[in-house]
This record gives sequence, C-alpha cells and structure tokens, in this order.
Amino acid sequence: MPSYNQARYLDKAIQSVLDQDYPNIEFFVMDGGSKDDSAEIIRKYHESHSERLVWWTSEKDNGQADAINKGLKRAKGEIVAWLNSDDIYLDGAVSKAVKVLKENPALGLVYGNIKSMDMDGQVFNEITYKDWKLKDLMAFRIIGQPSVFMRREAFERVGGMDTTYDLLLDPLLFMRIAAQYEIQYIDQFFAVARFHPEAKNVSQARKYGDDAMKIIEMMPNDPDFREAFQKNRAKILAGAYKLGAHYLLDGGAYAKSFGWYMHSLAYHPPTALEELTRLVFAFFAMFLPIDGLKRKYLDRRAVNFAGEKYS
Repeated sequence: MPSYNQARYLDKAIQSVLDQDYPNIEFFVMDGGSKDDSAEIIRKYHESHSERLVWWTSEKDNGQADAINKGLKRAKGEIVAWLNSDDIYLDGAVSKAVKVLKENPALGLVYGNIKSMDMDGQVFNEITYKDWKLKDLMAFRIIGQPSVFMRREAFERVGGMDTTYDLLLDPLLFMRIAAQYEIQYIDQFFAVARFHPEAKNVSQARKYGDDAMKIIEMMPNDPDFREAFQKNRAKILAGAYKLGAHYLLDGGAYAKSFGWYMHSLAYHPPTALEELTRLVFAFFAMFLPIDGLKRKYLDRRAVNFAGEKYS
C-alpha cells in the first residue's frame, strides 16, 4: 500500500486488507514521509496485526511507482497487488482473485469490477469492464487498478513500475503484462475506488493526455507493442485522444478537450462516440457559463473513458 498524507482514509484502507478472508496475506505499507498522522495510524495497526501487516516505513521516496516497486520487492508470495491508501477492498476480493490465478497457471493478471465512492465514503457508481486483451489496453481501455491482482513473476519480468511515468503508470504496467501473458476479467466487484479533490485523477486531470502521448510515441519502437500498434494504429490513437479529452474536460479545459475529442473522432469515430455526451458537453462548455452544471454532471461520475457500464 503506497501512501502519502492520506490519514483521513488510511484506517478504512488498511482495515479492508486486514479483514480479507484469505489466510496467507503479507502486507506492507510504504508511506512517503507523510506530514499528517499517517505514521501513527500505520504503527497502531502494525503493533496489533503484525502477523499480516508485517512491515512498514515512513520515509521520503520518489513517488508512487518507486514506493510500489520497493514494497513488492519485499514480497515473498506468488501473487501480488497494491491498494492505494484512499481505496478499499471488498470482502473476499483476495480469495476470489487468488483462486482464479491458481486454477489458471498461464494467467499473468486478473481484474474485476470496481465501485466508486466520494470523499465521505458514499458509493455513487459501479463500473463493470469486459474481457479485454492487449490491443484493448493499448487503446486505453483502462482497468480499475484496485481490482487488479498479478503473478509476481509477471510483475518482475516486465520490470515492475516504470518510474518515468506519474499518471498512467499502472495502465502501462498492465499493457506490458498483457503482451507477455494471458489476462482474464472476473465479473465480480473487488474494490471501491475513492474520488476526492486530492486524488491524482482529479487534481492532475489535465496532465493525463501528456502521459498517453508519451506511451503512443514509445509503442512503434517497442517489440512488445510494435505489431499490435501497426495493426490497430487508428483505434489506439483515438483511444489516447479520448482519454486525454476526458480528463481535460474534468479539469475545465473545455476548448482543448473538444479539440482532443475531434482528433479521436477523426482517427476512429466509434471510439470517440463512446463519449458522445461528454463531447457535446465540451462543445457547449466553450461558449456557455455552465460550470454549475459541470459540477453536477462531472463530480458525481466515475472514470468512463473505457466504455464501462454505469449503474
């Protein structure tokens, strides 16, 4: 569990791991030197649950990817995952994921569905996915990270988290695993992701497109992705622009968001039109004073740039 200044949410996140019914859990909390009460909260749980929360630290690191890499290097188990300290696991999530991975040795990764909650813990949405493969992930079909469980061998084989990315580091990791291993969707809810003003997908919404374009530039030259990129170039580019447009709209950059939606539409219309409502919203937001409507529409939503089903 990577964490930084998340004392408000940390109790519930840690407890959701400790409450899992799977017996063999080895749990590490990697705090980045928080200035709030995080260290005291973690220490309390370590003292009372050291058989599960086996190690923790609170020290400066080089960001989320660095913390995850350091934590998972300590892992002894065959199956690994990370849970951000503002999210929670649902009951039985670990057991369900481990069962599928044990029964299917060829799998490198499994993922399930997630629910969305606000900063006060109120669930306001459910997101279900589909059985996506490499070409889908390369087109920026985004899997809800809290629902992902990986084989440790797969995580290590692809080099772990790429620390040169700050926002799309987990989608890139999942792409790399999908290029080397089979992956499988499990149609069950595994976790709840929290949306709040300090979360990166809110506070840094305008920067997601930059990471997407950086990944796009890498794909034609990377042996893991070259062939799939050549075969699916238009759809992949459309997906990247749609993702960037989605976050730009959330960040209030209406004109730029509409422009990115138009790029997506030009490359692959069906991909762009998956977000027709948001595309239209971006257009009118350039001309009308609709910030109040924007808040009502956007603030009660979960990420939907991947064609998920809404409740």
